[in-house]
Amino acid sequence: MELIIISIIASIVTYLVPKGMAKMVALLGAILTLGYNAFMLNSFTADGVKRFVFDKPWFSDAIHFSVGIDGISMLMLLLTNILVVVILLGAGMQERKQESLFYSLILFMQAALIGVFVANDGIMFYIFWELALIPIYFLSALWSETGDYKTTIKFFIYTFIGSLAMLASFIYLGSKVGYEGHLFSYDNLVAVKLSYAESMWVGFGILLAFAVKIPLLPLNSWQPDTYVESPTAATQLLSGIMLKMGLYGLIRWFFPLVPESYDFWSKVIIVLGVIAVVYGALIAIRQNDMKRLTAFSSLSHVGLIAAGIATLTIVGIQGALVQMFAHGVNVVGIFLCIDIIERRAKSRDLTHLGGIAKQSPYFAALFLILVLGTMAVPFTNGFPGELLLLKSIFTYDTILGVVAGLTIILCAVYMLRMYQKSMLGMPSGDVYLFPDLQKSEWPALIIVCIMVLGMGVYPQWIVELTKASSDNILKIILETVGEIA
Repeated sequence: MELIIISIIASIVTYLVPKGMAKMVALLGAILTLGYNAFMLNSFTADGVKRFVFDKPWFSDAIHFSVGIDGISMLMLLLTNILVVVILLGAGMQERKQESLFYSLILFMQAALIGVFVANDGIMFYIFWELALIPIYFLSALWSETGDYKTTIKFFIYTFIGSLAMLASFIYLGSKVGYEGHLFSYDNLVAVKLSYAESMWVGFGILLAFAVKIPLLPLNSWQPDTYVESPTAATQLLSGIMLKMGLYGLIRWFFPLVPESYDFWSKVIIVLGVIAVVYGALIAIRQNDMKRLTAFSSLSHVGLIAAGIATLTIVGIQGALVQMFAHGVNVVGIFLCIDIIERRAKSRDLTHLGGIAKQSPYFAALFLILVLGTMAVPFTNGFPGELLLLKSIFTYDTILGVVAGLTIILCAVYMLRMYQKSMLGMPSGDVYLFPDLQKSEWPALIIVCIMVLGMGVYPQWIVELTKASSDNILKIILETVGEIA
């Protein structure tokens, strides 16, 4: 509760301060939120029980303002609050119009994201889910690189329709609770027993919302254009944190609420996820726009994560959680590097770049660390999660595991191609005037690179933080499955 309040207050103050102070005030607000999150982590016990619970009736006894934090929620809070600091550090490198509004929207979105990850009431989860759409819509529309609103409106429509379907499913589940009181509490919704047909329809409504955000094929058409046309900070919020809402939703809400039809939906998600792994990678290999390349790379990586979750094994879920954190760090870092290249070279087209490493060796070295992390090289943060995910899919189905394993080869192809064409070779175009990192650019890149290497050396802390909560969720699902069998 306190994290949401701090972020909202920081957002309001940022909007009200004079333009020249907005950057610093926003960054201080994000650091304060992260600091309080670290304080909570210090006193947190990862035993699967929700801590820091706040539960009060809101506008009826059926709907409570109910929040709580378990190990999975804590992991997502840490990811959100660390990356918002990094995003603000990166965004502060350049001037922009309506600066106070820009930074205020970032902090407001941080508050909404926190709400999504701690909500313990179905309607509150929906409300925070919708609130997260508002700031990202305006960030993408008002600071669009092209000034074309069509892409942003398409993203809004996709997300809004999915959200309404999820709301309808939650309302139906609430009507089945069977007694007066807190109808939409997580525990009450999970306890509802549905018929197979009911579970299929309710699951479709919830999955539609999550599939748009992740995104899963074929609901990904909004993603590449939105990533390319949005300002870098908005793209980082979308790729680094917002798509994790959908993956988190699969773990926390989708499968525990509709275990009666888990067999059908798990097959659908695994197949679509594995297809996305190959499809996204093959399209990424053909891209010259570095932003578009990274967008399709993200589609490939989250497809693997979704497939791992749908195996409904402890290995798959823990691998997904490790990889969700790693992907968030890596993709935010990659987009930050692309932004630096574009501001200096006035282009992010690989056909117009080359030889940057000769001009900026320190930048090239840090960029390489992020590339290696994305490729899941051993002792980087991408390796442990990807290994666990591939193991879970291979155990589920050998053929699907082999196809998903192509990510190791394909990712290396498109990431090394991007690095080679931009960093190596002979200087081209404006890269002759490509200075190395400035003082203001070091902090954000250093933070993400330390996380890439640190998680690669010791990923066990994520497993320990989330194991009890993951076990609880699997127990909820498998108990219902056992009753049906």
